[in-house]
Order: sequence, then C-alpha cells, then structure tokens
Amino acid sequence: MTSTTTTSATLDVELLAAVERRVLWLAASVVHHANRVRPNPSGLKVGGHQASSASLTTIMTALWLHQLRSGDRVSVKPHASPVLHALQYLLGDLDERHLTTLREFGGLQSYPSRTKDPGTVDYSTGSVGIGATATVWGAIARRYAGGLTATPAATGRQWALVGDAELDEGAVWEAILDPAVAELGEVVWVVDLNRQSLDRVVPGIAAGRLTGMFEAAGWQVLQVKYGRVLEELFARPGGTALRERIDGMPNPEYQRLLRCDAATLRKRLPGDSADVAALVEGLDDATLLAAVRNLGGHDHSALLDAFARIDDTRPTLVLAWTVKGNGLATEGHPQNHSALLTHEQMDVLAQRCGTDPADPWKRFPEGSAEDDLCRRAADRLRREPVPAAVPPPVPADFGRTPTGTATTQAALGRALLDLTRAAPEAARRVVTVSPDVSSSTNLGGWLNKVGVWSATERTDWFADDRETILHWRERPDGQHVELGIAETNLVGLIGELGATWSRWGEPLLPVGVLYDPFVERALEPWSFGMYAGGQSILVGTPSGVSLAPEGGAHQSVKTPSIGIEQPGCVAFEPAFAIDAEWCLLDGLARLGRPGGSSTYLRLSTRPVDQSLAAVPEDPAARERRRRQVVAGAYALRRHPDPQVTVAAMGAVVPEALSAVARLDGLGIGADLVVVTSPGRLHEAHRARQGRGDAPTWVLDRVLPADRARPLVTVLDGHPHALSFLAAVNRVRSVDLGVTAFGQSGDLADVLRHHGIDADGIVAGALDVLGR
Repeated sequence: MTSTTTTSATLDVELLAAVERRVLWLAASVVHHANRVRPNPSGLKVGGHQASSASLTTIMTALWLHQLRSGDRVSVKPHASPVLHALQYLLGDLDERHLTTLREFGGLQSYPSRTKDPGTVDYSTGSVGIGATATVWGAIARRYAGGLTATPAATGRQWALVGDAELDEGAVWEAILDPAVAELGEVVWVVDLNRQSLDRVVPGIAAGRLTGMFEAAGWQVLQVKYGRVLEELFARPGGTALRERIDGMPNPEYQRLLRCDAATLRKRLPGDSADVAALVEGLDDATLLAAVRNLGGHDHSALLDAFARIDDTRPTLVLAWTVKGNGLATEGHPQNHSALLTHEQMDVLAQRCGTDPADPWKRFPEGSAEDDLCRRAADRLRREPVPAAVPPPVPADFGRTPTGTATTQAALGRALLDLTRAAPEAARRVVTVSPDVSSSTNLGGWLNKVGVWSATERTDWFADDRETILHWRERPDGQHVELGIAETNLVGLIGELGATWSRWGEPLLPVGVLYDPFVERALEPWSFGMYAGGQSILVGTPSGVSLAPEGGAHQSVKTPSIGIEQPGCVAFEPAFAIDAEWCLLDGLARLGRPGGSSTYLRLSTRPVDQSLAAVPEDPAARERRRRQVVAGAYALRRHPDPQVTVAAMGAVVPEALSAVARLDGLGIGADLVVVTSPGRLHEAHRARQGRGDAPTWVLDRVLPADRARPLVTVLDGHPHALSFLAAVNRVRSVDLGVTAFGQSGDLADVLRHHGIDADGIVAGALDVLGR
C-alpha cells in the first residue's frame, strides 16, 4: 500500500505517520488517565473525547510537524484538546506532569484556554462555533494592530480546526457572510468532516452544500476526500464504480462498514455492482480493511497537497473527510462521542502505536528520526515573547460640565470626540465597531473625524455631496469598523481587538455599539471573549421602556441584571451626560492591560435636563462626585430628617427627583441615591460580608448605617436588579421596575403603565412606610 522508495517526500510522510501514532496514543492516554487511573472520590465521570480527538490526529500532526510557521495562529476544535496537549508535550511546550491533570482542579482545561492552560494556546474554544469565527476576527484585529506600527499587517495564517457539526451554528454563517471577510486571505478553516454529531451519524452528506455556500461567500474550497490507497484502487478496473458506490453511499451505511470484518465487508461494499465485487475480490483482507477507512483527512500526502494549494488572496475552507474514532476500538460507532476505551482496548492501542502502556508518557528516543522531526518543528514554531505594552493614559475627567438638555447616548459620541483633544495618544488606540447602527447610536461625529477602517483605501463617492452628513471615508488608518447586521460578529470582533495587547503587544481600546435589546443575542460570544482574555466596552443603546414609541420589541428589561451577573465586566447605567463620560473614561482606563476588565454601558435616548445632576463646582467636591459615580452610586439629595430612601438608576432619575419633591410636600423627608453601577455596589456588599476584596467605602457614603431607612428602588428594567440594596442595612423595601413586555406610547403613558413614574415612586414610598 505504500511505496518502498526512500525519497525525502515519502520519508517525511512515513515519519509523520510514526509521530501521529504517538500523538494518538498520548491523546487517548491523557483522557484514559483522567477517567480510569487517577483517583476519583466523587464517582462522577470526568469525561473527555477520545473519538473526537482521533478524527483530528492526522490533520493536527501534519499541521504542527510540517505546515505551521511561528507567525501562524490556530484555533483547535474543543473536543480535540488532548491532541493539542500531546503535540505540545512532544514539542517541549508542556511538561510531563501536566499530562495527568486533564480536567483536574488547576490542571489541563477541558477545552483549550488561553488564560488557564499551562501550554501555548492561541484561541480559547469550547463554545461551539465561536472558536472558528474567532480566527476571522483575530485576522482583522491583527491587521488593525499592525497598522499602528511598522509590524506587517497580516503575517501568518489564522487556522481554525472545526468539527463539521459546528457548522450548524448560525454564528458561523453570520461571520462568513460579512463582506469584509472575503478579503482575509490569511484565514484557513480545516473541517473535520467525520459526519457524526454528539448523538448520531448525520444522515445527509453536507459536503456539496457546504462547498456551494462557502464558494458563494468568496471562499476557496478544497476537498480532501480520499487517501492514496483508495485513489490507487480507483485507478484499477472497477475503480470508477467503487468511487461512485462510496460517493453515493448514505453516511450511516458507510459508517456501518467501518464496524464490519473483512468477510462482511466483501458482501456489503459492492452493493449491486459486479465491477466493485470483482475489484474487492482481488484484495487481501488487510488492504480491504485499510481501504474502506482511507479517507483524505487521515492521509498525510493528501493533506499536505491540499495545504500547498491554499490561495492566500481569499479565505480557504479545507473539507477533510475523516472517521470519528480513527484507529480506536470505538472507530465509527454511532455513540462513540464520549465513549472511553477500556484498559484492554488501551493495551491493544499501545501495541498498534508501538509504545508501552506501563510507560504511557515515554518520549521518542533521543537522536531518532521522530525525535529530530519534533525538535525541528519546535524550533520552527518557537515564538519570541510578546513585549509588555501599556496603553497611553486615559483622563478621568474632561473638566467640563454638560448643560441644557442631553441624552446619555449622545454623551458617548461627544466623549469620544473630547478624548481626541484631551488625550490624542489614547484616542488613537480607540476603535469603535457597529453592526450597521453607527448613525442611530450617535457615532456620526466620531466617525466623520476618525474615518472607517478598511484594508485598502476606497473612494468616497459622496464626499462632494453637501447633503450627506455622515462621511464614509474608508482607509487603512480609520478607527471605526462597520459590520453587517449581526451582533455576534460585533462582540466577536471587539473581543479579539481587546486581546491584541496580549497577542501582539499592541493594546487597543475597542468600543462596540449595538441596540440594548440585542445584548442578549450577543452575550454568549462576548462572555466567551472575556473568558479568553479579551477586554472591551459594549454599549447598549437605546434601552428600556423609556424608548417608548418603539414598542415592546425594542424595550430591554433584563439587561441591567445581565450586567451585574457577567464575570469580567463592570456594568454602568448613568443618568446624566457627565456620569456617562466618567463611566466611559473609567472603562477605557481598564482596557489593554494585565488585570484589566470589560465594561457594559447601558445608555438611553431620553432627553434629560442636565442641571438636575447638580454637579459640584468646587474641584474637590467634583472629584468626590466622580469617584462615587464610578464606584457605583452617589447621593443626589439629602434630607435633614429622612424617613425613606429612594434609590433610582438611569433614565427614571427625573421621576425620582419629582417624587422626592412631592414626598417632601407630604411631610415625608426622603434621601435620593442615584445608582450608576449596581454590580459594583453588589461587589461592595459581598466584600463587607467577607466574600470578596472589593472596596466598600461607597456603601458608607451613599447608604450609611445612621441613615438606614425603608427603601424604594426604581429603574427602567427588571426590579430585582436593585432589590439587593435592602440587604445593605437590612431595611424594608419596595422594588419598582419593568416585569412585562412593553408597548408603544408616549413616555408618560409608558412609565405610568409600568408604575415607574413619579406617582408610582410616591405610592411605593407610602407603601413601604405603611401609610
């Protein structure tokens, strides 16, 4: 089946196959040790994916040992993490002691993690589909970061190793259909086309449909369907009929052949074809059994030939046909996804792989051809450490006080423009991203000033049109990235832009803007981006039922709670323009650095009289107010003898002010606390209980024990977001907010409908006081 000619090409393939066998053994052993060797007092299955790893072993060995260069980055299919660890070990990037720690506390993670695994991981994966699309946004982020320095903008390929079932994810298609993606020639996806999902063998063959869809999106598509054993058989008499028989065979029928012995295979494979029967009859058992599983994804020559044909002028999809569980006792079984080999099956695998189960982590003998190949690959892939870079300082305060009537949404665009004047070096690091809502989220002025990012400069055909307000100047030094209408693309990109400080040593300050109701749609990939080390600012605007005429479909309710609960993120909902500026600057100052974090800003289109903010004129008092704003809350009104405290957040603060004045007229003194970040207040509350190390001083300032009174909380969102405040001083409370889908109407009617107008707040105060 293999040539005896000792050409260098043949020798390389033979060596790759020898290393692959060791990689397969190590990957299976990592999972085996975690489940069947390591003590497990709880009795719970540790898990791991031996079969999913086996289907990618050939592909990953060919990549790491032959194809990859140091500038390349790879996103590894989540369930193939044991293969990554095996390769890292053989190439000296992972110490032997880690091989026994898969899914152990503090050990190798269940899926590749940039921030938690001890070896080099380029992309965190685990949330299906996100790992693949991350390479697209990583390519753009690298180009953008490279444009800030003399570093080449697109050095190295961005590889994604993708399970075919992952292509069912809508996020994948949202990504490949964005017009900017067709220009990213450094993106290469290799699909592990094993035609099995978690539960079953997928009935339909999707390769043809996938080819058409990716080609329509501007991708090059390369098929690696058969290996050289089958290709040689196809060239024999009856070979054409054999190809047609396999090509036309349903997936489940083909998978069943993998479970057959040679005698049964001779009966089933020909089907109704006499030509195939004659061809099969002339093959010995070993050749027949090898041929039926000789798919291109397990043939190094076929894979390397395909990699050599990659067109770097456009993204490439490599469809590599594989067998799930290739080389294992569970090979091709419909339920092999999480199946674990027995001790006896591991012994058989060790014999086939030429290793010793009593010494599972044994390396290749020093000086052997396999050892030499691994050392040369390690030298080729060695990377220089990324130099630490600190982003330019961001001012805490611009020193001006907004006047007149303004919205917090408009304050966003104004603050970004002010940043270009107050801190131009920091402003140059800001990159905004929008899914086709730049103008409706008040980024027009910023966009006109900084331009739109594009890999190449494009003509602005409306530059001389005096009626055009938004100028679309696309050039490589633009600072705004405009995507199509897909929120998952937005957060995927800001996550990768927010990781350039650690990937390339170029800190960026990414700000993504979307409509607040769609934060939930984008939450999973944004959360995963934070898990992977990306730091960004997400702006949800407009928000809440105060967007009254738009109706329930655009009135967000749950997002304040999401902001509190999201790890790695500080959420703000400012009431006034100055609060929005301070919160934005605080968020920008935490980006692009070790220990940094992301920010969620929930903004509103409600016009508010800015004099209501009562910003202190004294510089020290102003700074005190600013510190309280970014810490989570400040007292806007203090009564000499309060009977009740009103804590209000965001767009309903004007109603709270009106209610406090009315309560005073009823002889009921009220303090008014403006909440800007319930998450930071909740952290302070937990720290006071000894369950965290967040600063607690803000609670002493805004909710001091000596002013503990019954509490009314109110926000334009679900009331439970602020309900915990009653526990700070253990007082009675009434919590007001939105608990139903909204409806259209003018602002007064909608606020009244939900009981968050001044009448509702006054009534809540009377209720909590028992009046």
